[in-house]
Amino acid sequence: MLTISPVSEEFATFANDTRQRLHSSAFQLCRDWHLAQDLTQTTLTKLFLSWDRAADSDNLPAYAQKVLFRTYVDHRRRRSSTESTPGELREPEYSMDLDLRITMLGALRRLPARDRKIVVLRYFADQSVEQVAAELDVPITVVKSQTRRSLIKLKNMLLRDRTALLAA
Repeated sequence: MLTISPVSEEFATFANDTRQRLHSSAFQLCRDWHLAQDLTQTTLTKLFLSWDRAADSDNLPAYAQKVLFRTYVDHRRRRSSTESTPGELREPEYSMDLDLRITMLGALRRLPARDRKIVVLRYFADQSVEQVAAELDVPITVVKSQTRRSLIKLKNMLLRDRTALLAA
């Protein structure tokens, strides 16, 4: 015959009362119903294993929420939580007209040095506005406005070059 200790009974009551709230909180964290179930189960297991200490908490539901949040963070830190198995890996197919590339590089060379750096870092090195601002030691607003102005200059240069080529 299985006997239930008062501690186990106390935990079972607590788990029944808070399981749904923990599951709801877990779902709000991860937006995955099944992962939320796993996080809730792991949280309740951790609480059961340290029930003597947890039961002494002034606010046991808040303590359980904290354990849930830490469990979620631990899950996110694990590399396997963000890994996915890709389907077939394919190289992207890029095709650029050589004349267009030469024209584009020529237009880039005609930009002022800082404007050229901003465009190259943003669009060729694929850096964020914040990264470019930090690298060039300028405010983010400068990067945004200079990017916009530089792209307009490039567009006008390319249109002039195209017009000149068509006229020739």
